Amino acid sequence: MSMNMWGYQSAVGYTGSTSLIGYRVEATDGDIGKVDKHSDDVGAAHLVVDTGTWIFGRHVLIPAGLVTDIDTAEERIYVDRTREEIKNAPEFDADKHTGDAQYQEQLVGYYGGHRA
Repeated sequence: MSMNMWGYQSAVGYTGSTSLIGYRVEATDGDIGKVDKHSDDVGAAHLVVDTGTWIFGRHVLIPAGLVTDIDTAEERIYVDRTREEIKNAPEFDADKHTGDAQYQEQLVGYYGGHRA
């Protein structure tokens, strides 16, 4: 895979100077929830999205490389995956998401193999 899954695409224009917590997150086919946490760490940038009642309060981790646009005026983030792809993503693991190479590889394998 040629894209950097763990870094924001340059076209998004995100510099890390804005907190994304509370922003709504939109898949290619609709709303999936809101940002509960985010990290701008080099090589591990990601969003943790609270899906609310949509998939029973589950949290999902979305690598920053899947972000296609950030609308700061509307406080919306757009990602290059469908609601179904997000719903079926590996379970978010708060203990492993930072620094666990195996967990990161699992996410890369899933998101890299499931293109919208």
